[in-house]
Amino acid sequence: MKIRLLFLFAAIFLFPGCQQDPIIVGPPVSDNTVRSLSKGEMQIVEADQSFAFNLMNQLTPMDTSKNLFISPLSVSYAFGMALNGASGSTYDAIRNVLELQGLSEQVINESFNSLMALLMNLDDQVIFEIANSIWYKDDFPVLDAFLQVNKKYFDAEVRSMDFSNPTSVNIINGWAADKTHDKIKEVLDEIPPNVVMYLINAIYFKATWLHEFDKTRTTEENFYLDGQATRPCQLMKMTDTLDYYVDDNLQAVTLPYGDDYYQMTVILPSSTTDIDAFASTFTFANWTTMLSNMSHGIGTVELPKFKTEYKLLMNDVLKAMGMQVAFTAGQADFSRITAANDIYISRVIHNTFVQVDEEGTEAAAVTVIEFERLSGGSTLDFHMKVNRPFYFVIHEKQSGTILFMGKIKQPQWTE
Repeated sequence: MKIRLLFLFAAIFLFPGCQQDPIIVGPPVSDNTVRSLSKGEMQIVEADQSFAFNLMNQLTPMDTSKNLFISPLSVSYAFGMALNGASGSTYDAIRNVLELQGLSEQVINESFNSLMALLMNLDDQVIFEIANSIWYKDDFPVLDAFLQVNKKYFDAEVRSMDFSNPTSVNIINGWAADKTHDKIKEVLDEIPPNVVMYLINAIYFKATWLHEFDKTRTTEENFYLDGQATRPCQLMKMTDTLDYYVDDNLQAVTLPYGDDYYQMTVILPSSTTDIDAFASTFTFANWTTMLSNMSHGIGTVELPKFKTEYKLLMNDVLKAMGMQVAFTAGQADFSRITAANDIYISRVIHNTFVQVDEEGTEAAAVTVIEFERLSGGSTLDFHMKVNRPFYFVIHEKQSGTILFMGKIKQPQWTE
């Protein structure tokens, strides 16, 4: 069976404004082939594709950042582990958001496992790595069955830690940095007092173009922003035989890596189309239609070099997609993680990195699912983090005399 690993990171690279030379369409050629996917693997791949576009459609209007780069595959693997600890409506909500309806838990686990092995060994010209881990507070009564199933199917590293020790943050960040080859060095800035567990996925990808861009052809040219504004960009140029598509609404070209198993498809909406509007409405059906109608021909591609880092708190977008119950204290059902069933998801943190240049692409992603225990599980009554401008008073207790008072907008410190 021929497969296209659509959306390895399921990220669409959208570059409005740069002009492209005409493409001459030629005869199609055959694709590379790999072993046939099992029915379960095919369902996991299709679920990832559908989830990817749903996530992008939901996220775009919520996030007005200039650049947006996500890895739905990383999110899927992190929540694949969480699914093994969920029950009832919480299980259904996570499974449905991941587009895994109708699949048994056994099929889901086995397919995630075998697909992970396939992706990491598909192309010896491409570095692709997936790592999973579970970190839990040393006094948290986690069920062994939850740990064992994720060790077996997700190859998850498991570690018990004293979360109150400040070095714990550094250790977890060090794991993420190691698994992403130092491209993502900080996924946590703190561990809040009620947190009892982290489920973490990390992905690393590095590949050279099958048809590299000639560095001597890279020039500084204008990149057209929204409206009439421009800014300079380093525009790479390459002429080769590629898959290409064009209609009244967009142009698209597929740029292969390594042995042509992994690819980047660049989509350029028409000059009259707002990029945010496009990204929020471009669907999985649009994607499959476009790919199936590509032609193989000789053409010139001009693409900006770029490097970007992106960090996102995913709570709101996942709630909007139907996972509200998993984030709701007292309603979330993670009784297969702990018998007390007193935890809920407090944060889903998503970090990504990507660099695209003449030689190829390097990209990484880390997804962190943070679980908190209900407040009854902690002796703390509150947590105050003074990380914004504040007001203060120095006074004498008995008389009420105020000695000093002030406000701090930007703390400064010198030795």
